[in-house]
Amino acid sequence: MKHFLLAILLCLITNSTTAGNIALIIDDMGYRKQDEAAFALPPQVTFAILPHTPYSTRYSVRASEQDREVMLHMPMEALAGNRLGPGALTAQMTEQAITQELGLALNSVPHAIGLNNHMGSKLTQLSSPMRTTMNFLQTRQMFFVDSRTTRYSKAEKIAALQGVPSAHRHVFLDHFQDEAHMRQQFNRLIRIAKKYRNAVGIGHPYEETLRFLRQALPELAGHGIRLIPISALMQEKALALADQPVSTNHTE
Repeated sequence: MKHFLLAILLCLITNSTTAGNIALIIDDMGYRKQDEAAFALPPQVTFAILPHTPYSTRYSVRASEQDREVMLHMPMEALAGNRLGPGALTAQMTEQAITQELGLALNSVPHAIGLNNHMGSKLTQLSSPMRTTMNFLQTRQMFFVDSRTTRYSKAEKIAALQGVPSAHRHVFLDHFQDEAHMRQQFNRLIRIAKKYRNAVGIGHPYEETLRFLRQALPELAGHGIRLIPISALMQEKALALADQPVSTNHTE
């Protein structure tokens, strides 16, 4: 909560002086010791940590000590039948089982203030498990970021209906781990931020990605772009919605 309030204050102070904002999430943290190289990235970069992995709790605590925001990177069932990893949510699970698995996963990633899906191209299309997931998040005052592994995802719509702050991924930076591809994706993220005010990028703790980001992130200031924690982007979205005019048209 402390980090969230600080992010809101930062948003309010600097909102009018920038061309746009980027929130960057590093997914798949927790399996490998070498992933700790990501801790050298600016603390505004959010870590999405897989539950029940060798370093899930340790990395979550260390990130919190850096005042870095942490998300639970929750494995969810994919259409292709991908191997999901421990604690995954599947379409066959009952509401009680989903809630139980979410609670256990959250226990392994302390300090998480939000959740995004790991895979999930099947599960995020299904209304019932998404309602259960959003109810879990709503009761814990957590937010949701849709990794958008399918264009048919219902997750963000259901989050809105249940009062859960949400956003979605605009760009995957490192589907291919070569500098030319990552540069193209990074530039695309900047264009989206300038056009729509806010943009969400997702990368992974690959050596090539971390090397690229160390070089590229300092460039954002020259574009008038702020790198902000994901909770600050949620607040930016809330402020933008509040500023929208209320329709006075009535049909009777």
